[in-house]
Amino acid sequence: MKLSDDKILQNDLDMIVNNDCICWDKLRNQSIFVTGATGLIGSQIVMSLLNANSENNLNLTVIAAVRNKEKAEKIFRYADKKALTFIVQDILEPFTFADSVDYIIHGASMTSSKDFVDYPVETIKTALVGTENILNLAKKKNIKGMVYLSSLEVYGVVDFSIEKVSENMFGTIDPMSVRSSYSEGKRMVECLCASYAHQYNLPIKVARLCQTFGPGVSYGDNRVFAQFARSVIEGNDIVLKTDGSTERNYCYIRDAISGILTIMLNGNKGEAYNVANKNTLITIRGMAELLIDMYPQSGTKLVFDIAEDVTKLGYNPKVKMNLDTSKLETLGWSAEVDLQKMFEHLITSMKFNK
Repeated sequence: MKLSDDKILQNDLDMIVNNDCICWDKLRNQSIFVTGATGLIGSQIVMSLLNANSENNLNLTVIAAVRNKEKAEKIFRYADKKALTFIVQDILEPFTFADSVDYIIHGASMTSSKDFVDYPVETIKTALVGTENILNLAKKKNIKGMVYLSSLEVYGVVDFSIEKVSENMFGTIDPMSVRSSYSEGKRMVECLCASYAHQYNLPIKVARLCQTFGPGVSYGDNRVFAQFARSVIEGNDIVLKTDGSTERNYCYIRDAISGILTIMLNGNKGEAYNVANKNTLITIRGMAELLIDMYPQSGTKLVFDIAEDVTKLGYNPKVKMNLDTSKLETLGWSAEVDLQKMFEHLITSMKFNK
């Protein structure tokens, strides 16, 4: 089923349908409610579900929560409208629609690091109030499964001597830093999810995502991977505002989606799972150097322009975050796409969408 003009994205959607770790038959005749459905990951989750519905005759219903219907209709212009329904409203308002819901994938969130600093109140309210509305919907609809899309930022700053960060390890987060509006919000929402799972016996799981990218990233995206890719495309220098020593994993969108669906269908109630490619651990500086080596014809060089206060730019504190993905791997999942291929697909897609 064609869902995108972007050939890289369409190929990924087709590969997700054929991923053996996803038990598509569990979704036969089911309805899935997806929040953040016009975001990078949310939109591709919706497309993946619609593609699987078409290819496997699942009789699936996808309900997409969106704020801007015009944007949603543009993103899903090729979608089977018999299988896709839009709920147009702000997530800060309670959901009262009458349709049945079997599964929920909750991805609505503030995503811009700069917004975490400029709009910390909105960042916290979107996390807490928005998720409370979704959890109350889950309780009302007596769902069969839900996954909340969290972040590696819940770990805070862990000891640099820790080689791998598993789901029960946590570092420090400064609650008096407005940049913590995102990470503290995610922590509290995880606790809220676990509390609803415990008190109301709801099958809620948590996916802790690292930075995730691939096709579909908008050309103007301001996250570090997009900035670096744009510099290479335009032949500009990569300018670092820090020493680039922060080290962490990344994940390809297709791999993340298969992980999210695996957690939703097979994960344990009230538990969290790291979603990352364990073979992509690299520093910010190392990632810039990798791209420069991959595309020497761009003439891109690495330049340092160290900011006096990086928190004003929305940057995280310096971290080393090597996520341990063995818990998710016990469910049959594994990441397939390495960092170099991730950037090749990202750049090809960004050029197409320019």
